[in-house]
Amino acid sequence: MVKLPNKLAKKLSDRTNANALRSLPNPNNLVDFSSNDYLGLSRNQSILGQVPHLLEAHNTLQNGATGSRLLSGNHALYQTLEATLCKFHKAQAALVFNSGYDANIGFFSSVPQRGDIVLFDEYIHASIRDGIRMGNAKSYKFKHNNLKDLLAKCQDERSRNLIDAQIYVVTESVFSMDGDTPDLKEFADICATFNCHLVVDEAHAIGVFGEHGEGVVQELNLQDKVFARLTTFGKGIGCHGAAILGNEDLISYLINFARSFIYTTGLPPHSVASVLSTYNYLKNQVNEVEELKHNISYFNNKLLDLGLQTQFISSNSAIHCCLVSGNDSVREMAKVVQEKGFDVRPILSPTVPEGQERLRICLHSFNTEKEMDNLLDIVSSTI
Repeated sequence: MVKLPNKLAKKLSDRTNANALRSLPNPNNLVDFSSNDYLGLSRNQSILGQVPHLLEAHNTLQNGATGSRLLSGNHALYQTLEATLCKFHKAQAALVFNSGYDANIGFFSSVPQRGDIVLFDEYIHASIRDGIRMGNAKSYKFKHNNLKDLLAKCQDERSRNLIDAQIYVVTESVFSMDGDTPDLKEFADICATFNCHLVVDEAHAIGVFGEHGEGVVQELNLQDKVFARLTTFGKGIGCHGAAILGNEDLISYLINFARSFIYTTGLPPHSVASVLSTYNYLKNQVNEVEELKHNISYFNNKLLDLGLQTQFISSNSAIHCCLVSGNDSVREMAKVVQEKGFDVRPILSPTVPEGQERLRICLHSFNTEKEMDNLLDIVSSTI
């Protein structure tokens, strides 16, 4: 075998010495408090049972897409899914990508142009940062969920009298490592005042917010004030893939210039049918959404009862984080909780800033009150 180059070996060694080396976990039978399957739809038998019927109805009984969507891979299920997404999410147009990562790097590497400005939340997802780095626009971060700092930066950029410069303001409706939510109404107002384009990543809001899990943007009725939304299918939808929602011109532009869309094989029909089946289920079924909302409320009340609220980042989403400073400390705490039968994961630096390491707890519609009680009792006794 060819030896790993010394520079790469040193990077691995440095990460090992910092107790921050990542490895792939093994499957387990622990109570799920770690997955992004917020509604349990990945295991829903009704959804699974509809997939063969959708494949047959669309005459797509094949294992693969056979090519990129611009060549042979644009099978009929794509058009049905994108039309469904438009109706469900109240969007003019939609474009399905192979993953949330592909969607973000495709959008941010191609849409902001040289001379444009991207203002992004300092805690924005790595896929968005990567897309921005691949593009030609200048970018500046603003303090996390900080309206005052965003306002100042918008004022500063517009004061430069860059007539042709477009400003893109980028945030998430639920932040994956904190579980908190920005004031999107104020974000939209600031963007309207300074003629900025608001872009919202809804990855961790789909399935959680809204009557049918439509996301925060629709819950606040802001869909007509947002330039682009990212919706992913690998979390609350329980499948795989993602979509960009926007106007027809934006979607046409992405089809022509988003390289992560153009130069990749399309999703296999089975994957697209799974997403379509899930959306058809959510249009009529909201039990799981309501059960998840109940669990979020119950969990937050339990934090108050145990006096743990100051240890946790405030969240009304499915993601709840207990701050435990230091990689060694949070690893040890996660080990204790896992040994008691609960699957929770430590989030280490450098994924989060040093000193802000945390135990990340994901709530689901299928978690019971007793499970949440037992988990928080263990956390309380371990801190």
